[in-house]
Amino acid sequence: MKPIMPGSDSRGRPNSEFCLLFCATLAALTVRLVVMAILYSEQLDPAGDHWKFAYETGRIARSLATGQGFGNPLFENTGPTAFLTPVYPAIVALIFKLFGVYTKASAIVILSLQAAISSFTAIPVFFFARKSFGAQVANWSAWAWAFFPYAVYFSVERIWSTWLSTLLLSILFWMAISIDARTRIWTWLGFGVLFGITALTDPVVLSVLPLLVGWMCYRLARRSAPWLTQAGLAMLALVLCVSPWFVRNYRVFHRFVPFRDTLGMELLIGNNGDTFHWRPAEIGPWHNHHDWEQFKALGELSYMGRDQRWALAFIRSHPGFFLGTTLRRVVYLWTGFWSFNREYLAQEPFDLPNIIFSTSLTSLSLLGLWRAFRIDKLNAAPYAIVMLCFPLIYYVTHVEVYYRRQIDPMILVLAVYGVLAIQSKRSRAREAREQELELA
Repeated sequence: MKPIMPGSDSRGRPNSEFCLLFCATLAALTVRLVVMAILYSEQLDPAGDHWKFAYETGRIARSLATGQGFGNPLFENTGPTAFLTPVYPAIVALIFKLFGVYTKASAIVILSLQAAISSFTAIPVFFFARKSFGAQVANWSAWAWAFFPYAVYFSVERIWSTWLSTLLLSILFWMAISIDARTRIWTWLGFGVLFGITALTDPVVLSVLPLLVGWMCYRLARRSAPWLTQAGLAMLALVLCVSPWFVRNYRVFHRFVPFRDTLGMELLIGNNGDTFHWRPAEIGPWHNHHDWEQFKALGELSYMGRDQRWALAFIRSHPGFFLGTTLRRVVYLWTGFWSFNREYLAQEPFDLPNIIFSTSLTSLSLLGLWRAFRIDKLNAAPYAIVMLCFPLIYYVTHVEVYYRRQIDPMILVLAVYGVLAIQSKRSRAREAREQELELA
């Protein structure tokens, strides 16, 4: 067998591609809906006024659905908010309007929608895998996504924007590696608009924008293809897309709030001296009565500003601790390991199997990335950009078990490429031994 090369194998006929994608997507949806049937009742817990039903997203959606505007993200009516960006709360609010606030019907509709969104992600996964590494990797990647444990479980366990932003980022990634000298200006504009919508769904995706667009421009410049005007228009489209949200925030809060106002709070959650758990329960207004009273007394923006001052003061006075905790967050995001403390593991009983799975996935993806760089550095660079840039904000704030999910499609494709590369190498070695035996 020959080494797996980017785009080296056949792409297959359109009918066979359609059949594969239809079957993989259908299988993905089926398994997610089965898991949803087991888990959906978690959303119906009435404790805390149905807090577990979409958390802050559900609160803002209820506020929208009941005519109180984009606000009230926690436990009482606290007024307008920039706790979250608008896209996903608006989607949940529409479903609340149609099927009722915090009802069983709304839970099933929202979770079914998330299951479908996660399932349809197999389509851009297939296409960007094929563009980068050929049809064999694309076929296996689509099926791997259909049964990928993180995508199956988390898409129907929690109502959150993660799976919509995962699908959108996957489409953007596919567009980025597909844009070439023949690409029309409308595609560039669509790229910018879609990036804007994705940023208003989950702003963390913007972390990959500078280097990814820089890579796109560099690739076109190498081929003496026009890029400056196209990239400029794409960025202008992005800015125009997000500007209404910026204007709304300025009119409401009388200061510049670009996407969300929670950075200070997120920074303090991970930088306060408590490292027993990756998510200290007592930090923030959710489980700490004093913090909740301070949130109401100070107002949302002042509360966030206070947390930011406290977090930065802690970091300045404990630089070594901050560095060590940052390294722990890096390790956790890529291996699932935080601690082997018995009390911690009692709270997180699935950590041990997750460590094995997460570490194996990371190892295989790094193997795939290494092999991709050996064969074609330019082709491999977008994957490295995503893996390098996306988690940076979490390294310095705090981590959650589902925080890396938006780049799982790219990581999974690299892992599949790594596995197939190992198989290819073993097959060549076996063929070489058989040839030696024949000659002997």
